Amino acid sequence: MLREKKNGRLYFDGCDMVKIAEEYGTPLYVFSENDIVSRFDELKRDFSDKYGNCRVAYAAKAFCVKGMLKIVEKCGASIDVVSGGEIAVAAAAGFPADRIEFNGNNKLLPEIEQAVSYGVKRFILDGTNELPLIESACKKYDKKVNVLVRITPGVAASTHDHIVTGKLDSKFGIPLEDDVLYPVIKNVMDSPYTEFKGLHMHIGSQLFTNREYMESLEVMLSVASEIKKRFGAAVSELNLGGGFGVTYIDEERKPVSFFLDPMMERITAWSKEQGIERPLIAVEPGRSIIAEAGITLYRAGQIKNIKDVRKYVSIDGGMGDNIRVPLYDAKYTGIVANKADEPCTEVVTVCGKCCESGDVVAEDLPVPESIKAGDIIAIYSTGAYGYSMASNYNNNPIPGAVLLKDGKSAWLIKPQSYEQIMENQVIPEWL
Repeated sequence: MLREKKNGRLYFDGCDMVKIAEEYGTPLYVFSENDIVSRFDELKRDFSDKYGNCRVAYAAKAFCVKGMLKIVEKCGASIDVVSGGEIAVAAAAGFPADRIEFNGNNKLLPEIEQAVSYGVKRFILDGTNELPLIESACKKYDKKVNVLVRITPGVAASTHDHIVTGKLDSKFGIPLEDDVLYPVIKNVMDSPYTEFKGLHMHIGSQLFTNREYMESLEVMLSVASEIKKRFGAAVSELNLGGGFGVTYIDEERKPVSFFLDPMMERITAWSKEQGIERPLIAVEPGRSIIAEAGITLYRAGQIKNIKDVRKYVSIDGGMGDNIRVPLYDAKYTGIVANKADEPCTEVVTVCGKCCESGDVVAEDLPVPESIKAGDIIAIYSTGAYGYSMASNYNNNPIPGAVLLKDGKSAWLIKPQSYEQIMENQVIPEWL
């Protein structure tokens, strides 16, 4: 664990969080490079190296900035992108185009052209009308791309409904109906601009059992078997998605082997049954790479104690830098970083400064009775989707982010200024 208490303060990856807050200001996202790398090392050891012919693609939507993609590149992984903006960040970081896969349920033609022109060669086809757009871009740039077809396995994962993606009623993936799925696959096979590689699925996020994965895998293998039967073609790639759960409060984070070993065993057996070489297997972890590698630092402000009801501790950030609590009813815990050794004798609600009653960052956070304005509150496991989903609500600037490693720190993202918020605002001449 890279979090530790020393001299009454919270340290993270060798850095004093109180000093970091004083040096860089608050609110502030902080990320541990060592933590991030350790997650990729686990995947390499217990997946890629263990089984061979495997690929790890970091789901960039969890946290996509140039510095993060440099870490991903150094770790030898690919990235999964879902927008032209993420492709632009990848290009700015010099991320290798042949290690990018383009996902998403409504890729726009300009985004597809952007990807093809940059050299992205792997597309996850997510809709029946997407292939003509890919063909148009490939024709324009005289290129051919690899395509996986994303299926909707119809398995409801045990997680918040907003982050379930594999159930039948989903905007993601192509339904399994015979007259929908297989014509799409045949069209991909027949197109001079696309090479059909195989199938993709992603059933949801923050999962802690492998039941959903195994049930969805059976659906995927059934489709792959049907493809071989109908078209005489063996799939050469299966993408199993991501969604491995992380610790926010007291959830028991499972090792990646817990999810992947049973699936790899089943795929190996199925390949033998089919008389084919085992396909390349890809996974797309995002949250499980970056969530616990991030902490958000805030400075406490106004404190309101409503007798026999609740004690509110207001901070200098809130839903603008972490929308997940009001959006998903997400739960977080943390610590008063400058009073790390003091006993936590009371429970408070940490709330933001936005003009919304739902602007809460952490409910029922244990804190020392001595908590006061000016204290530094560190909220754990905010690395995934905090910065990615940040907004300028109430015209509050988006905080900056700092990267930590072995006691060193450096800017990863500079904090936004008021001037940057307004730089694209225009007053029409008639006003």
